[in-house]
Amino acid sequence: MQFNKCTAVVTGGAQGIGLSVVNALLQKGSKVAIWDQNPRTAQAAFDAHPEKSNVDIIECDIADWQRVKKAAEDTEKRFGQIDILVNSAGIAGPNATVENYDNAAWNQIIDINLTGTYHVNKAVIAGMKARNYGRIVNIASIAGKEGNPNASAYSASKAGVIGLTKSLGKELASFDIAVNCVTPAAARTPIFDQMSQEHIDYMLSKIPRNRFLEVSEAAGMICWLASSENSFTTGAVFDLSGGRATY
Repeated sequence: MQFNKCTAVVTGGAQGIGLSVVNALLQKGSKVAIWDQNPRTAQAAFDAHPEKSNVDIIECDIADWQRVKKAAEDTEKRFGQIDILVNSAGIAGPNATVENYDNAAWNQIIDINLTGTYHVNKAVIAGMKARNYGRIVNIASIAGKEGNPNASAYSASKAGVIGLTKSLGKELASFDIAVNCVTPAAARTPIFDQMSQEHIDYMLSKIPRNRFLEVSEAAGMICWLASSENSFTTGAVFDLSGGRATY
């Protein structure tokens, strides 16, 4: 599984699962554009990287359509095309019941996790159709399948990502473009900083393997979905829940 001559966009590539995906893609020969709200974090991760010349870091708020459009234009100008999109940007938000949830926090989570997914998918479609090739992998969550208590906004946003992925996969099925998503259980990444310890303990208690997902495990599945080897499956949801998922 190699990605020579491919260009990938990884949103949220400065840390967590996104960073692990960036490293895996670079190791396999891809050029990578990182779209992230925290370019300094990304820059620090790649300043001394042996594949630094194959990385472009673009500050981008995926909730802002104009900035996403500009990021896509800048990436195509630098690398010529976008073959792969891995959409890993997202936030967890606060833990609270629906009754007590902050409306502004709800809107922010939906804007980034769901509307942002719509924006970045939309931005790469035309180029992929013109070349009759593309691979899109959206990072959803087991919470989008099962709904975590005290995390309604996050759960709803990730359920929306699943629905969007299924819709877009069907829309593009007549092209050599695959659109899939993964539904990870929790991985110990900086997103944990947004959660209460009680909620973290709850998530671990639901995983039959009795451990959190490793980011390298997620990157392995994501890279296969982003490769030409995945030539048939589209509009699908791939489980990374350690046995938690019931469907």
